[in-house]
Amino acid sequence: MTELSLKVERTIKAPKEDVFNAWLEPEMLRQFMMPADGMSVPTATNDAAKGGRFEIVMRAGENDMPHAGTYLEISPHDRIVFTWESPFSADDSTVTITFAAAEGGTHVTLSQVRFENEEKRDNHKGGWESILAHLETTIAA
Repeated sequence: MTELSLKVERTIKAPKEDVFNAWLEPEMLRQFMMPADGMSVPTATNDAAKGGRFEIVMRAGENDMPHAGTYLEISPHDRIVFTWESPFSADDSTVTITFAAAEGGTHVTLSQVRFENEEKRDNHKGGWESILAHLETTIAA
C-alpha cells in the first residue's frame, strides 16, 4: 500500500447546511451514494456522532457492495471525517469532506487517503465524482 490520495471538488447549488446535513441523513444517503449510474442504495444507516458508525449498501444489478465507517470528526456545517471500509479500499482509508459557502451555493471538497494501488484510487475518484453529481441532483429536486 502507498500513500496515494485523491481530491474531488464541486460547487452545489444549495445552502451549506443542507449539503452538510445530507451526508448525515440515512434517507438522503440512500438517494445519492451511487458511484455509477444504474446503481441503488437499498440500505443506509448511521449514528451521526464522533465515534458513531455508518453502513451503506450499494447495489449494482444483483450485487450488493457493503460500505461502512466510523465518524472521526463532525464539525457542523464545515467538515466531516470518517474511515472508509469498502471491498475496494485499504483498511485504514480515511475520507475528509469540507463545506464552504460559495457564490450560488456550497463548495464541497472531498479527499480520501490510502489506496492499495493507482487503479483503485482512480476508480474511487470516479465514484466520488458521480456521488457528488447525484448529491447535487438530489438536493435540487
